[in-house]
Amino acid sequence: MTKNDIAIFAGGCFWCLEPVFSQLAGVKKVESGYIGGYTENPSYKQVCTGTTGHAEAIRISFDASVISYGELLEVFFTAHDPTTPNRQGNDIGTQYRSAVFFLDEAQQRSAEQMIARVDGERWWPAPVVTEVISAPNFYPAEDYHQYYYANNPNQPYCLAVAAPKVAKIRAKYSGLLKSGPA
Repeated sequence: MTKNDIAIFAGGCFWCLEPVFSQLAGVKKVESGYIGGYTENPSYKQVCTGTTGHAEAIRISFDASVISYGELLEVFFTAHDPTTPNRQGNDIGTQYRSAVFFLDEAQQRSAEQMIARVDGERWWPAPVVTEVISAPNFYPAEDYHQYYYANNPNQPYCLAVAAPKVAKIRAKYSGLLKSGPA
């Protein structure tokens, strides 16, 4: 695996982003975690305080011959609201900010071009505030956060917030979905 096969996105609660990307063909693994802060090996409890500087994020391992980084960006900017600083719905705080953590200049350019497209085509009623920053250390979240939606589909937060995002992507990007169970 090379850095060209990794994408790191933050867009609110990782419970909501992970199932969106897990259903896409070419996505091998989606790992929930923390990135962008100054506390080493933070815990969920620490990150939730908003004092570690970290964002809840996902690290996607993907097969670039099946799905491109650009396609992942398009899904990312469709799945969450990239126009609200430090907020996704009722989740408020810097840990819920929208960010693309790039691993090289090509990813940086792709993210900046996608933001220009999203703003230019007015996908959202307000301008994109998503940060595009070089990826620092990514810290995997605790085991119980991994594939949380798949393991807890009837949890109220998953039903109210994650499920609609999954359905939105299934409807809009049916051609990018895995043929079998996500």
